[in-house]
Amino acid sequence: MKEKMEKLDGKSLDITQENIKKLKQLFPEVVTEGKIDFDKLKLILGEEIETAKEKYEFTWHGKAQALKLAQTPSTGTLRPDKASSKNWDTTKNLYIEGDNLEVLKLLQKSYFGKVKMIYIDPPYNTGNDFVYKDDFRDSIKNYKEVTEQVTKSNTESNGRYHTDWLNMMYPRLKLARNLLAENGAIFVSIDENEFANLKSLLNEVFGEDNFLTALSIKQRHEDRILKGDKDFHEVVEYCLIYRKSSSYKQFKKKKDNSSIEEYVYSITELEPPAEVIEMGNKKVEVFTPAQYRLEKLPASKKNLKRISIRGSLKEGNSSGRFYMKYLDGIPDHYGWLYKVPDMGNDRYPYRYFMRPLSEKITNGVYFQGVPLDKADFIEVPYANFIDMVDTFNNVGYEGDVPFRNGKKPIKFLQHLFTLAGLENDKNGIVLDFFSGSASTAHALMDFNLKDNGRRKFIMVQLPELTDEKSEAYKAGYKNICEIGKERIRRAGDKIVEETGKTDLDIGFKVFKLDSSNVKTWDPETANLEQDLFELQDNIKFDRTQEDLLYEILLKIGIPLTIPIEEVKVNEKTIYNVGFGSVLLCLENEIDLDLVYKIIELKPEDFDSKVIFKETGFLNDSVKTNAIQTLKKNGITDVRSV
Repeated sequence: MKEKMEKLDGKSLDITQENIKKLKQLFPEVVTEGKIDFDKLKLILGEEIETAKEKYEFTWHGKAQALKLAQTPSTGTLRPDKASSKNWDTTKNLYIEGDNLEVLKLLQKSYFGKVKMIYIDPPYNTGNDFVYKDDFRDSIKNYKEVTEQVTKSNTESNGRYHTDWLNMMYPRLKLARNLLAENGAIFVSIDENEFANLKSLLNEVFGEDNFLTALSIKQRHEDRILKGDKDFHEVVEYCLIYRKSSSYKQFKKKKDNSSIEEYVYSITELEPPAEVIEMGNKKVEVFTPAQYRLEKLPASKKNLKRISIRGSLKEGNSSGRFYMKYLDGIPDHYGWLYKVPDMGNDRYPYRYFMRPLSEKITNGVYFQGVPLDKADFIEVPYANFIDMVDTFNNVGYEGDVPFRNGKKPIKFLQHLFTLAGLENDKNGIVLDFFSGSASTAHALMDFNLKDNGRRKFIMVQLPELTDEKSEAYKAGYKNICEIGKERIRRAGDKIVEETGKTDLDIGFKVFKLDSSNVKTWDPETANLEQDLFELQDNIKFDRTQEDLLYEILLKIGIPLTIPIEEVKVNEKTIYNVGFGSVLLCLENEIDLDLVYKIIELKPEDFDSKVIFKETGFLNDSVKTNAIQTLKKNGITDVRSV
């Protein structure tokens, strides 16, 4: 019997099938012959099913088809472009040219759940910016056609103005969510034009429970009015922040807590208490205003700090709760002092509480000493407002490339890195799939410089043509990708030049979106005989072994920056991927010498996957012997493309 190899699927991750697998794991009884039995699923979910005809939902024309588009696997590939890359052999960074919808599909297997942070600055849909029109029939063909023409803006006169924008964003956000790690978060810049729609969209994709905040960023001075005909001058824009799941930890900023400047009060008991009463199993000494003296002195560790019991503090700690339960409702007794034993964590075995000094004052107070475990720093939440007017005013000069409009400042992006917890993750991956002039890449390289981090970036950008009248076009940049790549080159070189550090990763591997390297049979072709003849060699004639290599890595879920060693045998190449995890030979006329070398390369401590070109063997006999020989030597996962 002729031995057969498993044929590699030429498609990206099938989201629909993955979702069915997850349902099968949770509810195995609802899956029959690969399909969901919704009647059984409803029975299992019971009362959690929404059956009302009228219910809250966020919808628009084309939503179902946009979802289907996200779930349709890509048949494209990413082809390596070493010529425009930098430090190809060592870098872990990626720059990908192409429609981000198709690119996100292609990254699903290799980067599923691996990205720590996503930042995007998508088109704001102001009527002047470009909104990509997806083609539901042939995305790759449509992409090639679009990139050869000047893109058009989505004007407000378009009857599907908001609809087109939502149909563009929805499938991309659905795919992006899959790439986030469970402890990851997404940050999306927007202005008020599509703020409401974007928040509803993110609520649906990520879940309302995972909304963290809407960060307001002041970008313009109040008196610098750009358009006098508007009802309001817009000085702020927004950044919506969502986590992937509850595994995400929101990092807080450290605040100096070493100061004792608030410890300035001293209480002296002038005579014995007027009475001793019991409150909550504690014997509390009560002093009238005439029986004690309250003084304000220079700050000292021996003094007390005065704390007003208001707002969340009423229930926020034991002192606040004690006051509200036992002292808040006492009539009159203005300014009376209550000495409660066994409370607090300071040098004193008691805590003083004081009633309001008059009926016009509603809040009581307590006095505490310097805590025994007082830390020099405490963690406090970041504000959801930042003033970056000066930073945004100077952003046009950042990057040393002719691209002044729409860039986000390095300082702003690094603030987002901090919010995302990247200071505590020196190896995290940051994805930006509307990367523009590559500000995110520039900011991350500079961020790594500060702590010798090894964080990686993945930039994705459609190669939109630059306007022939623009400064960028006149400088020789024919599309935005050329601007972004040049900015990363210059920024990296400048960092090395100014710091002398040579161990930072300032490189990037460039990949370009294209149709698959593998031919497909079209039964509708006019010349069926010629088509079948060409399929005898199923790899397109203008594609290289490296093109095919990286397509295979994407389809089997291997990161594009994994170490790859080229091993030569009789002038033929074996690719040793990931120190033997995958061994590939994509040559023609493969003989047993190559097979024996593959066996030598197999690591001892883990299994290898071996992949050949389907039509590459000398003959069927060699192919059969190759499979049997590999199996005898412990290699059972053998595939073909």
